[in-house]
Amino acid sequence: MERAQKFRIVIVGGGVAGLALATRLGNSVGKSGRAEITLVDKSFAHVWKPMLHCFAAGTAANENDRISFMSQASRHHFEFWPGEITALDRAAKTIALAPIKDPLSGEVVVEARTLDYDAVVLSIGSRANDFGTPGVAEHCLFIDNLVDANGFNDRFRMELLRSFANNNELDIAIVGGGATGTQLAAELHKALDLASLYSFGRKPPKLRITLLEAGPRILPAFPEAVSAAAVKQLEAIGVSVRAGAMVSGADENGFLLKDGTRVPATLRVWAAGVKAPDVTSKFGGLKLSRSGQLEVRPSLQVLDDDNIFAMGDCAFIAEKPVAPTAQAARQQAHHLARHLPGWMMSGQPMPAFTFHNKGAVVALGDYNGWGTFPGGTVFGGGWLHGLSARMVHLMLYRQHQFELYGPVRGTISCLVDWLDVFVRPSVRLD
Repeated sequence: MERAQKFRIVIVGGGVAGLALATRLGNSVGKSGRAEITLVDKSFAHVWKPMLHCFAAGTAANENDRISFMSQASRHHFEFWPGEITALDRAAKTIALAPIKDPLSGEVVVEARTLDYDAVVLSIGSRANDFGTPGVAEHCLFIDNLVDANGFNDRFRMELLRSFANNNELDIAIVGGGATGTQLAAELHKALDLASLYSFGRKPPKLRITLLEAGPRILPAFPEAVSAAAVKQLEAIGVSVRAGAMVSGADENGFLLKDGTRVPATLRVWAAGVKAPDVTSKFGGLKLSRSGQLEVRPSLQVLDDDNIFAMGDCAFIAEKPVAPTAQAARQQAHHLARHLPGWMMSGQPMPAFTFHNKGAVVALGDYNGWGTFPGGTVFGGGWLHGLSARMVHLMLYRQHQFELYGPVRGTISCLVDWLDVFVRPSVRLD
């Protein structure tokens, strides 16, 4: 009876925003007993999404960089339920979760079930948008989440092994010249450079990477000077950058471009566009943007229901759109953590969310990096090879860890990562 009387907040999605919100609300209204906080995610662990390209290349050991949802929940006064949302019933105030199956046998371990809520916060992220391009869904790899990133890394290592054994080249084509695609291209070269340290003197295979961007330049969110410098750096390490390359189709051998030319590739990666997961169409008829995002008011409440909130990449603020970035998602989580308790307990109106742009950073492995301040000032590059920008990128990740772990465990995590360098190989080899 005591549990039933508590206000039930269900947070769907344990990404940058979802886990930060669950942790903060757990430490406040969850710890005090004023609310029951439940986090739902289809995975059992959280990773910082801006590092997915490192996991895909194998240059980051995600065993160290994952945060267990169960462990985090036990320390911060919220509950965790594994499961993937399949529908939302606004009238009954329930969300439906898909059954959990054994990944090897396919046997159903936990049947489909529903969770009741008084307020639900949807933070289910985004995925690459193939725009219906023929063959992409069947023949391309994605790195939208940790499962995708690990799957790509498995394929990458097997193809590298094949190239080592047969002494032939490995062709990889990446579609999308945004931060994800650009950083992945550099990180894959870094992975090959590191793997060659363990090849017992064998000459590493040649890696040919082609980066395809439909627009006039890569990194369109950055100033043109950064785009030009990034192209120069990528070409210096052997990446072929092709802007204005519109992909019209994909098959098992590569990509077909709109101008009729072909780009052969053993591994084909699609990292272009942003769209919400398809499940948003099953959320009780809530209004969606053209990319499937949930349209929300500045308060982050959906247009048609005050008890449903959305934040991060799956949310679209119609009155004042915000770019789908980890920075924006984190700020939205902090906004809801600050104001949801008052709205929940005393009916205070939810104030409007205001995004404070703190700039952006892109790091091309250990080769170079650049950052921009809100006013447009660029830093990084130069004879230090973007050391300042690469350090800022690392500091942002550490800031994320400290927010979730707290100062003591955050410091220990940094020390463990530093000591791990002396034990584990610098690139994933198994």
